[in-house]
Amino acid sequence: MTATPVVTRQHTVIDSPYGNLTLVATDGVLAGLYMTGQRHRPAEETFGAPDRGPFAETVRQLAAYFAGELTEFDLPLHLAGTPFQRSVWAELVRIPYGETRSYGELAECLGKPGASRAVGLANGRNPVGIIVPCHRVVGASGSLTGYGGGLHRKQRLLDFERGTDSAVPALF
Repeated sequence: MTATPVVTRQHTVIDSPYGNLTLVATDGVLAGLYMTGQRHRPAEETFGAPDRGPFAETVRQLAAYFAGELTEFDLPLHLAGTPFQRSVWAELVRIPYGETRSYGELAECLGKPGASRAVGLANGRNPVGIIVPCHRVVGASGSLTGYGGGLHRKQRLLDFERGTDSAVPALF
């Protein structure tokens, strides 16, 4: 009989200009970044023990991002999802800081031009928001559509990245 590998999960909660963020690691690698009240947020009991240890670099890069000093994250990620979801998430990190793409454009990039709805569903299941920038995806007309963290946060993140958010980011 083969032993089932033991998976270690830890989490911590940090403050951000967009409210508390829960960071989750699987075997020491970032696997989740969830906003308060986020749609598709897993149950708290799945986050593992509280432990800030695995998150030092993630916290450092998030602080630099929120300070306007970092435009691209460089972190190892443990993204659990279907092969299609992972392909969508890989495409999300290619969207440049301050720019947007439509669901249809992402589907085209994936070689699946009729799959904009499936791209939207995969986008909504992104487990590592902000770092895997699902907020940079908009409707075909450029309108804001769906965001697990709420459309108000999506608008603020886009405004922040475009440099049009003149107010100091407020905590939610």
